[in-house]
Order: sequence, then structure tokens, then C-alpha cells
Amino acid sequence: MNPLHEALQYTKGENLTVKCSICNHRCTIAEGKHGICGVRVNHGGTLYGITYGKISAEAVDPIEKKPLFHYLPGTLSYSLGSVGCNFRCEHCQNWHISKAEADAAMLRNLSPEAGVDHALSSGSASISWTYNEPTIWHEYTLDMGTLARKKGLGTVYVTNGYITEEALTELSSMLQAFRVDLKAFSDDFYRKICGAHLQPVLDSAARAKELKMHVETVTLVIPGLNDSMEEMEGLIRWVIEHLGPETPMHFSRFHPDYKMTDRPATPVATLEKIYRRAKEMGLRFPYLGNVYNHQYENTFCPQCGSVLIERQGFASRIRMLDGTHCKKCGEQIELITDVP
Repeated sequence: MNPLHEALQYTKGENLTVKCSICNHRCTIAEGKHGICGVRVNHGGTLYGITYGKISAEAVDPIEKKPLFHYLPGTLSYSLGSVGCNFRCEHCQNWHISKAEADAAMLRNLSPEAGVDHALSSGSASISWTYNEPTIWHEYTLDMGTLARKKGLGTVYVTNGYITEEALTELSSMLQAFRVDLKAFSDDFYRKICGAHLQPVLDSAARAKELKMHVETVTLVIPGLNDSMEEMEGLIRWVIEHLGPETPMHFSRFHPDYKMTDRPATPVATLEKIYRRAKEMGLRFPYLGNVYNHQYENTFCPQCGSVLIERQGFASRIRMLDGTHCKKCGEQIELITDVP
């Protein structure tokens, strides 16, 4: 593979500068420099994605690990990551690859064709681009995903949601599931903790829904930073109004990591309170995360309360589903059980 793979989504400017439009930082990059992500580099007035075909991590995961609970439940997802990120999260739990340099020794080559072959031979139902931010891997995921769809595989982004509308629209021909972090419902949090802004994330989640992608959200609930009930209610209300009450929302327990080791783990009681309030507000499918073997990891019928899918960690068992209907009361459940 050519180590210099020309990027999509950029324009050329004066004095050999380029303006990247892959994410909402929209970096103007001087010749010889890279964007905030570290992996989109200007060489001679042309922008290149220098991690095209270069991976740092490869695994076959349960789809529930993404976490995705309503997209191909109970299946495996062939999962890939590279290096780099367009956020600077102080609590990053994959910092060893998100902060790594693009010439890191850990990287190895994998063509889009080989990735699809690996996914098929592993028995996976989908490919997930995850572990680090897939937005900055745009050309590679687009090429692999296009091949994957032709082979009947599902496709998943596990993303911080900072992708631009034009880049997301370009992916829409191949991308089926958009698992997006809603890290907080405060621009102040995004600016101070992530080096970004809230509104572009909300916009991309809404745009993914418009583009008929399956959307699930994850919020890591951090004590003292984004755990107020007022903020959580605002976030839940926004999701119900803009993504729909059927949108699965995952509220996950924080564990100290990276540069944020001065805060305790989230009390489970805090997460349970958020879960109950989400149900009261009309959200059909709230979930808790990072709380092993908790009943609120299960999928309950919103109508009769039956346990439809039982989960322990990343293992799941279908219990009371007939296709996408509750066996007990017949309620239609918003699930994707087969690759469209």
C-alpha cells in the first residue's frame, strides 16, 4: 500500500496550506505539518491520511462490547483500531493508542481487502472501527466498509461524534451503526476536558439519524463533572426530542484513568438514579455500563416489563423475543437483528 494515501475532505489554500474538513476542528494545516489528530499531514500542499492501512489493534469482540445492544445483538464484530485522536480527553481509557505517534512501532499493515477477509473468516457479522477515533481514518474505513457491505457485513463507528456533516454524508453509503459518545451536556466540559465543543457532536448524532444509521449513545458519568441530575435530564431530553425515545442510551461507570486519577469511581446508586429518571422521562431503552452483572444491562420490554435480552458482561441471551416483538405482549421492539 502507498504510505502516502491522499485524503478526502480537504481543500487547497495559498502558500501550500490545506484546510481539512474531516472533523469539526477544520484545521488549516501548513506544509509539513499535521492537524490536531496527528495523522492527517500536509506534504507539498496535498493532504494525506498517513495511517491508511495501518492498524494498532485487531480483535473479534461481542457487539455488546462497543457497546451496541440493539444492533445485531448476540453477534461478533471484527474490530480494528489505529492511532491518533482529534480529542484530548483527560480521562481517556485508550490513551496508549490515541496519543501514539503515527510512526509508532506498534502499527502493522492491513489492506481493506484483507480486513474484510479477516472479518468473514472470524464469523463476525460486522466490522467495527473503534479503540481510537475512526473519523480520522476516513479513507480507510470508507474503502473497507464499501467492500464489507458488498459481502453482507454490517459496519460500525465507535466515535466521539466530531465528524463533519459532509464527511458523515460521504460515509452514509456504507455505514450502518453510529455508536456515539455524548460525553456531557455542557460545552464547558467539552472545552476543558476534551478540547472540543458540544454542538458539533449533537449535530452529527442528529445527522446520523437522518441518514438512517442506527444510533446508540454512551455517556461516561464522572463524579463532580457531568453527573448532576439537571445535566443528565437535559441530555436525555435532547436525545428523546432529536434522536427519538427508542434510542438506546448507555450510562457508564467512570473509573480513574490517564490524567484523571483524582476522582472516585461513579457510585452505582448515581447511575441507577439516572436510569430510573430516564425511564420516567419516556426513554424506552436506558442501560447502565461498566457495572458487571447488573439487571439494568438487560433489555426490558417497555410495555410489559419482560426481560427480552439478558446480559452478563458482554454475553447476551435472547429470552422473550419473537423476531423484533415481545413474546408476552407483542410490543414492537426497535432492534436490528439482521444486516440490511
